[in-house]
Order: sequence, then C-alpha cells, then structure tokens
Amino acid sequence: MEDLYRVPGGNACAVNQVQYSLTRRGIERNLLPWCIRHGLPVMAYSPLGMTGALLSNAALMRVAKRRRCSPSAVAIAWTMRSGHAISIPESGSPDHVRENAYALSLRLTEQDLGELDSAFPL
Repeated sequence: MEDLYRVPGGNACAVNQVQYSLTRRGIERNLLPWCIRHGLPVMAYSPLGMTGALLSNAALMRVAKRRRCSPSAVAIAWTMRSGHAISIPESGSPDHVRENAYALSLRLTEQDLGELDSAFPL
C-alpha cells in the first residue's frame, strides 16, 4: 500500500480488498493498522475461509450456539468487529443471505472474542 500511495494518484485508492478471516489474520499485524491510519477501508473476502473447514471449528460452533445464530454469522461479524473492515461473504442460497445479513447486527461479547482469539491466534 505504501508503494501504491507513492504513485501519483495512488492515494485515490478507495478500498483494500484482502483475504481476511479467523484463519487468515495476518493483516492485523501491519496492513490493517496502516489502512486505519490512512482512512482506507478494508474489504474482507473469503471471511468464511477458503475450504469450509472453518465453519465446523468447535470454538466457532460454541460461540454460534451461545449467540443462537450460525457459525457463518459469527465468522462474518468477527471480521467486522472493529468497524474498520467490511465483509463480502459468498451467498449461494437465500438461507445463506439471511445468515450472512444477521452478522450485521451481531455484536460479539468479550467472552466471544476471547474464545475465538484463543482458537485462532494471530
């Protein structure tokens, strides 16, 4: 991003679209803080992971059960928890759309976040 911003007009970039999920948290080290400092929104693609294995994770399923929602809603809400990222999950059916949309109103608790952080360390 720093290289892009050095190019004339590079700071006109509207969003940085990156793979970001509970299993792919690397952007939290440097990229996400950089984007926050520069007011550049982050768009998380594949917030449910690339293989589908994420949704059967025991910790994610416990949080989902406690919150009475789907594991996908929890995973999507987690990517948006800070307010500095938007999420673009795949939606292959009307049920998926409803589950994914629920993530917009889901506010994860400190307990939820702690459990997920333990299961998916940075």
